[in-house]
Amino acid sequence: MLTLPVTAALAVAGVAVDRFFGEPRRAHPLVAFGKLASRIEARLNTGRRGRPLGLAAWLAVVAPPVLCAALLAALLPWPLAAALHVALLGFALGARSLTEHVAPIGAALAQRDLARARALTSRIVSRDTSQADATSLARAAVESALENGNDAIFGALFWFAIAGGPGALAFRLANTLDAMWGYRTQRYLRFGWAAARIDDVLNWIPARLTATSYALLGDTRVALRCWREQARRWDSPNAGPVMAAGAGALNVLLGGAAVYHGTIEQRPLLGAGSPPRAQDVDAALRLVERTTLLWLAVLIALAFVSAASHG
Repeated sequence: MLTLPVTAALAVAGVAVDRFFGEPRRAHPLVAFGKLASRIEARLNTGRRGRPLGLAAWLAVVAPPVLCAALLAALLPWPLAAALHVALLGFALGARSLTEHVAPIGAALAQRDLARARALTSRIVSRDTSQADATSLARAAVESALENGNDAIFGALFWFAIAGGPGALAFRLANTLDAMWGYRTQRYLRFGWAAARIDDVLNWIPARLTATSYALLGDTRVALRCWREQARRWDSPNAGPVMAAGAGALNVLLGGAAVYHGTIEQRPLLGAGSPPRAQDVDAALRLVERTTLLWLAVLIALAFVSAASHG
């Protein structure tokens, strides 16, 4: 069990590892994890007993690496165990990757290079961007920055604070399986139910802490109003608060029409003010970065309080 001061120090180190090194360019462990998950899904997702088999598949791919990580963290000598915790958090975080994928979209829009902005946006969203205008592309980039701030950063930090490196690893793998199986399609509606619900549970507290942080670091009054009035309209119980509060904090309007698989979907509007522009993409990334610093500052402050109370 990590003490709070140790957790804070390792969290800072993990964030630094992600900032300086980012995700592996080659042989990313998540690629192997995704291939294994796909093979298991292809074998077990037969249409019968979908929910029980989906839960069994989730456990089969998530439990072994998490249990191995927990066992190693418990048995290794402290310097190696500390390095393992830091490495696992660095693996679970995606702050640098988020910036590397989203910031170029804002830059392309600022240069009015619509073709490049469309190509870059298509890499990070599932919607069709082939005919998207500048406003739609900026909206997609801001939405990705805000939502993935929670999924790729703050959820992992929260579970690291709770359960160290194995906790951060469990969150990252659960979030990955939700992205693979958590669709309401004929194929995944029952089989992916467990993956979607587990991710909802793991993300419930982090999402609301993220939304609170966005509100505190932006236009607080508008952000809280948008969260209170609009979040329930969004399909996801966790993305709703995050994106509504983030949009309000930035004074932009998100949601609206988007093309998925050739069909236009009218999504609920979130936020207030004007549709996002190129500069709002950078503003969203800065909000995510400030939130990261806030979370680390809170962890460090709690560590000092804990150390003082035990001193």
